[in-house]
Amino acid sequence: MRRLLEIALGIITSIGGFLEVGSIATSAQAGALFRFQLIWPIVLGTICVICLIEMSGRLAAISHHALPAAVRKRLGFNYYIVPLIAETFVDLLVLASEIGGACIGLQLMTGISFQWWAPLVAVVVWATLWYGNFGIIEYGVSLLGLITLVFVVAAFKLHPAPADMFKGLIPTLPTHEKSRYWFLVVSMIGATVSPYLFNFYSSGAVEDNWDEGDIWPNRISATLGMGFGGLVSVAVLICAAMVLHPRKIDVNDYTQVALITSSPLGIRGFWIFGAALFIACSGAALELSLDIAYVYGQTFGWKWGENEKPGNATRFSMMFTLFIAVASIFSIVGVDPLKLTLFSTAITCVILPLIVFPFLVIMNDEELVGKHKNGMLSNGVVFAIVVIAFVLAIVAIPLELLGGS
Repeated sequence: MRRLLEIALGIITSIGGFLEVGSIATSAQAGALFRFQLIWPIVLGTICVICLIEMSGRLAAISHHALPAAVRKRLGFNYYIVPLIAETFVDLLVLASEIGGACIGLQLMTGISFQWWAPLVAVVVWATLWYGNFGIIEYGVSLLGLITLVFVVAAFKLHPAPADMFKGLIPTLPTHEKSRYWFLVVSMIGATVSPYLFNFYSSGAVEDNWDEGDIWPNRISATLGMGFGGLVSVAVLICAAMVLHPRKIDVNDYTQVALITSSPLGIRGFWIFGAALFIACSGAALELSLDIAYVYGQTFGWKWGENEKPGNATRFSMMFTLFIAVASIFSIVGVDPLKLTLFSTAITCVILPLIVFPFLVIMNDEELVGKHKNGMLSNGVVFAIVVIAFVLAIVAIPLELLGGS
């Protein structure tokens, strides 16, 4: 039973990391502008993240090291300090986006401006981490996050043509707004293959005391969890393609995105969209806050763990406290959450090579993973992901300037 419940770790990682404000925003824009043409980046990103999440869990189960600790041990502090600084900057921007997204969800449900909700959202996220434990986050958010299936229900009720959707699985060249098309491709993959997913998932596996017997549950968790996120992201795109594209609505704020559920489901769809946005973004905010505390704790050898009482892991607890406080300032001063989201998802691609490349090293280290090291096929997949990451890193900034309106 314990091993079956471990699948929840994959679900919460999906809800809080895969399906969050970045995935919702980029999928909605893609559907509104290009109909079903951009389903393929979601599928590609989902396949990549399933493979890397599985490796992160396998590493944790065999070595009892989370990904940051393993990279630091194998490649040394001098290597890890560069991705640490880069990830700190990117995670701060993404966390600010998630807090903003959660505030927008509350704004949609209450009519009160998102800026006023920022302090409350920050306190709720902080209090959950300060007073809760990993089990509460793991299973509680997983259960609440099932509300995001509203996008799947809405997509089903809109009756999209299967043939048109399947065409979106094959990459095609755009006929209009070419720079915007490729910017969205980069942003969608950046929103999907988020570096903090791997840190959070592997650290959670260590907190749950995974061992060699968890190898197969880990594979199921990675596949079902990330597959769940991919399914819902595609559903968001389908809804936008069916509702927003015919009306020529270019998504400029989240109130327009709410139309994708309110159109097929009525006023209930509008309220549920607000709740789903709040829950998904709050889950991501919890993950990101824990992630930065995990990374710093494992890098500098601090006592770390969400299951530790704050007084027993002082520096770990103070790190997520500081991070939440700083990130909430963006919403308090009125930074547009949608624009910040699109910027942060594109910038995520810039640091991807620093995060993905170490998988080629640590997953072939017999001292860390023993007989469970990568085979030829797994190494080939990682190499392909590294190549994709390098390409995305090179084009992300130019496309941000050209197409990131």
